[in-house]
Amino acid sequence: MNLSIVEYPDKRLRQISKKIEKFDKDLHNLLDAMYPIMMGTNGIGLAAIQVAHPVQALILNIPEEDGEQPIENLIEMINPIITKKDGEIIYQEGCLSVPSFYEDITRFENITVNYQDRDSNTKVLEADGLLSVAIQHEIDHLNGILFIDKLSYSRRKKFEKEYKRMQKEKKGSK
Repeated sequence: MNLSIVEYPDKRLRQISKKIEKFDKDLHNLLDAMYPIMMGTNGIGLAAIQVAHPVQALILNIPEEDGEQPIENLIEMINPIITKKDGEIIYQEGCLSVPSFYEDITRFENITVNYQDRDSNTKVLEADGLLSVAIQHEIDHLNGILFIDKLSYSRRKKFEKEYKRMQKEKKGSK
């Protein structure tokens, strides 16, 4: 399966992802193909919509203290739903679909997520810190929301201007 990351301002990123009903070989192939893309782009999370598959699937691999991301730490979430949330944390986020841009975003510090694994087993995960932030970021993708949507009006305008300039420079250097 040949996948590539969909980048802002591509309208596909605004699609609402559909619930997964079939836990089959196609789903497994998608999840397996997403992992090397996430790792090859230094990501810690990737939603299926970011590789042009509008389904409720995401993967996460939070780095350990030494920066390593062993495959044993991979979390695959299908049809995730946040059932509890509290506290507040501000974290500098980036996004593989909005390359080279980072911004402080306010999220819930503690969350509980219900989801299914690749074999449709129901799971519950309590998360805090970076894992909580990453899960919320990826679930936003499933709902057609990007982290830049959470910026203030003035910061968003500044982002749009900076991003257009960066895209022009990128095209000019090709």
